This record gives sequence, structure tokens and C-alpha cells, in this order.
Amino acid sequence: MFATRPFRYTLFGLLYFAQGSILSYFTALNALYLLSRGRTMSDAGVFAAIALTPFIIKIFLGMLSDKVNLLGRGHRKPYIVIGVLTQAVCLFLAPFIDPGPYLELFALLAFILMTGMALYDTCTDGLALDTTPTEEEGTVQGIMVGGRALGVVGVSAIIGLVAQQFSWTAAFWLLGLITLLPLPLAFLVHEPARQPDQTFQWGAFRAFGRRHVLALAALGALYSLIINGANELVNPFLQNEYRIDLTAAGLFTTLWGIGMVLGGLVGGRLTDRIGQQRSVLAALVVSLVAILALSAITGPTLAWPIVLVFGIAFGYYETVYFAVSMDVTDSRIAASMFAILMAVANIGTGIGLGVSGVLADTVGYRWTFVVIALLNLLALPLLPVIFRRRTEA
Repeated sequence: MFATRPFRYTLFGLLYFAQGSILSYFTALNALYLLSRGRTMSDAGVFAAIALTPFIIKIFLGMLSDKVNLLGRGHRKPYIVIGVLTQAVCLFLAPFIDPGPYLELFALLAFILMTGMALYDTCTDGLALDTTPTEEEGTVQGIMVGGRALGVVGVSAIIGLVAQQFSWTAAFWLLGLITLLPLPLAFLVHEPARQPDQTFQWGAFRAFGRRHVLALAALGALYSLIINGANELVNPFLQNEYRIDLTAAGLFTTLWGIGMVLGGLVGGRLTDRIGQQRSVLAALVVSLVAILALSAITGPTLAWPIVLVFGIAFGYYETVYFAVSMDVTDSRIAASMFAILMAVANIGTGIGLGVSGVLADTVGYRWTFVVIALLNLLALPLLPVIFRRRTEA
């Protein structure tokens, strides 16, 4: 059954939707929950740092999955099931630990929860790498990016409403039920037998010394710096220039998320149609134009379509980078190598958030958008190196 395209697409979409749902809580609502229990924003910051630590160690989870066939059940399926169940159980337990007097215990629960997420995240990537034909890589990554974005944008509003109208207990339990959505399909997975060229070998990590892999990692850091650095500034820019309120800021974020879903789904299909090299170039151009357009906003009315286009550019760029990363991974260390490439991109995100903030305070929002947009041009020398890889030994 797993060989059927609809089954694979649905499973990958649901797993990433579940991930996005939890990320929506941690990015939009966790601080509010802690404040409602008498904690401070400083507490919320430390809590978030602890909770997100598993995404730093997910590389090692990828290595575990690549190397160990767990109880003879497979290299991906059992880890996905364990990760999903871990996340769900932690969410069902969350209301019983009050972070007011027991913040440390609640942080430990969040750490376990996010470890479960990191486990099924990296093993979902591994399963996709093991089973996706080259001509479908863009589509699969588009579904994953779109599914996660849909979870972040759609669920955050619903969970906030449930918490306000009913209780935080109901909100946590709803997140737990959402987490379980992909579980029936995960149980039905029958992993294909691993071929000899998929056997884990430490020597496969020498791939990171190849020029095209290093160039791709540099592109990952650069693209992530650009799109996340620009995204950080959108609402502060509109609030500073046009005094938008929090409701409008939330609507702009929702519109951006809708654009990201569209960018992932449409961009993924486009990548498979026109090829990865052309698609990276197209994503670069769309990103440059969209971010320059942000700098040219003259009022809130014009901001609506431009923010939507920026969301599309965000989803498209992310999708095509993930698709190219799939294509270059060594099948012997598929999950490990993909996780490392994603980690490099996350480093770019951290740099981008810091740089964009400093530039905004120094030269203003509009010129910061211009500078960030022009950074796209730095990717041009990397493309010939990345896509000359087939000629390398």
C-alpha cells in the first residue's frame, strides 16, 4: 500500500500538519499560557530554549534511524510511531502539570514532547528519501512544507479560541488528538526492503567534503537567512509605519501562511515540471522581487497582496531547497545527511534574525528589506557548483 502515491502524499502531509500544529502552540500561545500561570517572559524564553533543544540533536536521531532496524520493524516506521505517540501522550499529560509552581517539570515534559517530534520529523524525512522517485521530490516537499504551514496557521487560531472559550486543558487535548491523525496510516506503512547501497556506512559522511554539497549547504544558510530575516520584520514594519493593531497583525500572519501553503504546493509541482536548477533560479527571483516589494509598501491596503506574494515566495524557496537536498543525499545516511543540511539552514535563520534586527534599527525597515532582497544575488555563483554535481566522481 505504501507504494501508492495518494497514500504516501497523505501520510507525509498529515505528519507535517501534526508538527505544524504543535509549532503553532510554541510560537503563538506558549508564552501566553505561562503568563496566565504567573510566570514571566524571561521564564518563557528559557522554557522555549529548553523545549527546542531536541531539534539540535535530531542529527543523532537521524543516525540512529539510518543505522538501526528497530526490533526488525524497520528503519523509519517504528520511530515515527514512537515519536507520534510520545508527542500525543505528553500533550494529554500537560494539563496535569501546572507550570506556575512546577515550571521545571513542565519544561521536562516539553523537552520529551519535542524529542518525540524531532524523532518522527527526521524519520519522516528519511522515509521520504527512501521512497520518493526523483521526479516527485518537489511535489513531496511541497506537500510537507504546505502541511506544516497549514498546521501553524490554521491550528493556532482554533487552539487559541478553544483555550479562551473552554480551557487550556481542552486546548492541549485537542492538540493531542490532532497529533494522532497520521497514526493509523503510519501503522499501515510497509517499508521497502533496504538495498545494499542503503546500508549505513560512516564513510558516507565524506559526502560533506564535496563541492556541490558544501555549495548547497551555503545556499541553505543563505536562503534561510533571507526569508526568515525579512519575515521577522513584516509586522513590526507595518506597525511602525502604519500603526496596525494586533488583530491586523494576526490577519497579515494568516495571509502570509496561506501564501506559504500555496508556495509549497504549487512550487513543488513546478519544481518537478521545470527541473530543480531552473526552479531554484525562479525561487531566487521571486524572493528578490517579493522582498523588494515589501520595501515599497505605501499603505496597509497595498500590504495585503504583497504579504501574500511574500508568503508564496517563502514557501516556494523552502520547498525547492528541501527538494534539492533530497536529491543530493547519500542513501546510506539519508536521514542523517538531510538533518545536517537542515541544521545548516537553521544556523542561517539565527543569523538572519539577528542581522535583520540590527539593520532595521540602523538604517530603517525599508532599506533593510532592500539589503536582504539583494542578498539573493549571492546565490548565483553557487548554482553552477550545485548542479554540476553529476560530473563529480
